[in-house]
Amino acid sequence: MCGIVGYIGTDDAARILVDGLRRLEYRGYDSAGVAVLGEQGLQVVRCEGKLVGLEKSLAETPVSGSMGIGHTRWATHGRPTEQNAHPHRFEGVAVVHNGIIENHLQLKSSLQAAGHRFESETDTEIFAHLIAAELSAEPGSPGGDGADGTDALTEAVRRALVHVRGTYAIAVLHEKDPSEIVVAKNASPLILGRGEGAWFVASDVPALLPYTRDIIFLEEEEIATVRADGARIARISGEPVERAPTRIDWSPVMAEKDGHKHFMHKEIHEQPRAIADTLRGRVSVETGDVHLEEVAIGEKEAAEISRVVIVACGTSWHAALVGKLAIERLARLPVEVDLASEFRYREPVIDENVLVMAISQSGETADTLAAMREAQRLGAKVLGIVNVVGSAIAREAEHVLYTHAGPEIGVASTKCFTTQLAALTLLAIRLGRLRGTLSDAVARSHLECLLKVPGYIEEILGNERMLRDTAISVSAAADFLFLGRGFNFPIALEGALKLKEISYIHAEGYAAGEMKHGPIALIDEGLPVVIVATKHSAYEKVVANMEEVRARGGRVIAVASQGDDQIGLLADDIIWLPDAGELVDPMLTVVPLQLLAYHVADYNGTDVDQPRNLAKSVTVE
Repeated sequence: MCGIVGYIGTDDAARILVDGLRRLEYRGYDSAGVAVLGEQGLQVVRCEGKLVGLEKSLAETPVSGSMGIGHTRWATHGRPTEQNAHPHRFEGVAVVHNGIIENHLQLKSSLQAAGHRFESETDTEIFAHLIAAELSAEPGSPGGDGADGTDALTEAVRRALVHVRGTYAIAVLHEKDPSEIVVAKNASPLILGRGEGAWFVASDVPALLPYTRDIIFLEEEEIATVRADGARIARISGEPVERAPTRIDWSPVMAEKDGHKHFMHKEIHEQPRAIADTLRGRVSVETGDVHLEEVAIGEKEAAEISRVVIVACGTSWHAALVGKLAIERLARLPVEVDLASEFRYREPVIDENVLVMAISQSGETADTLAAMREAQRLGAKVLGIVNVVGSAIAREAEHVLYTHAGPEIGVASTKCFTTQLAALTLLAIRLGRLRGTLSDAVARSHLECLLKVPGYIEEILGNERMLRDTAISVSAAADFLFLGRGFNFPIALEGALKLKEISYIHAEGYAAGEMKHGPIALIDEGLPVVIVATKHSAYEKVVANMEEVRARGGRVIAVASQGDDQIGLLADDIIWLPDAGELVDPMLTVVPLQLLAYHVADYNGTDVDQPRNLAKSVTVE
């Protein structure tokens, strides 16, 4: 995962590749490399660490050529070493890749049985072997046109992808064909850029803006043959695609927004990628296990844990409430959730058998950092769940679990919240396996559901227009009520927080069973009530709460599982969601609530990305 840049033209490819990678540094990475094809053949230079190291290596070992591919990598499969850095090569094929090959173990085993030897720990290297094998299986002239007008390398990539299950954005070179780069995309961003006598490839627009504003955005399951004089796009299944470049007239800030009106909107739409990146390299459906390299808790340590205490603030506190339910259900450990700002002032009962988890997007939240230090003073082991590598919590905690949301600019957290949910779910499964409370079969079932979440969110985002219409219709309301039960009670809290943060409309989140203990007095025809009512535990109770709201004239906006006819008869507006497992429900149910808040605020003209009085990272008490 991370940054991809490709170039084919007449200029110095290495210089352009490194410059493009530098413009993608904001994504975070731990190694880098380039592959350049020229008169000296295919040359690959890679290094562990930052781009300054790659530039030093290129100065010591110059490469020349007018076409090439480059990559910055954030380690997933395998450690952050030069050996694992991209590009990977095999028999003249060089590949860079963002994404994950879900069936890499089976593919690697099959290739090894056929005599292939691998040099890295990555799943990406499999692409180079698969493509080289396909080229060998179909001898001919690389670069020569096939019967359908396509060339040998493109066809080899297409056939290799048939074997691959997972997500990818790849760029491929072959040393016997100095005329083209072949790229393909599935659920990971990839764009093409048209220059003067040159074409470019990248994973994000900012990499290309110094060279071109004419951009083609590849869509899912598309493959492209990129040459200096043009690009030919097709479906991976073979049908040709005609798509003209789009002219991008963005300021640098707009470039960072990828054309979205606000950072928050962009970040809502980045959630499928962010969750996939958080899961990447950590899930083994085959064994029903979770691999968390930074969390050095073994069976002995897990058995000694008497209880878990989670400290967090704001949106991270809502994530903690979901994590509590998941850990208690799967690992059978008692869990307490504390507001970090209250934790150290109440003389907490903590000892060496308590595992304290500190959750913070920035890793620098003052109250959470102080609560963590207090827990350590009292003898507890601490596990930090953060998004920022090298942050204070990450440095000081005994264990750290990184989310891979990428930079989040909007003050109201969206993708950092859902990646925290993904990380907590992974941790719950891992603790359950270590403690023997979760069988192989049940763990596999949960992991299979978890891996489907990015695709499910894509479906939800596809219904945004309907959500926007609903948001506009209630945008004049002075108050909102959000209700949920079980795993969706924290989502009701989060939905209310999002709305009040960015629209300045008063909103309250409640456990639906508590409605009769006060909030029901507020319900009349002027109060929109958002009810999260997916078809899992306590469903019938939530339906009863919905009927109570209807009886008092409240407008019901329901978040419900697809095909639920009963909800269809009770709600004024319905947001349909895929029927997923209860454990992953919160990652889905929160997305329409984020969009509802966003569109209410946008329609009302508030400052969505920088709401008044709020800061992105609260680094003071």
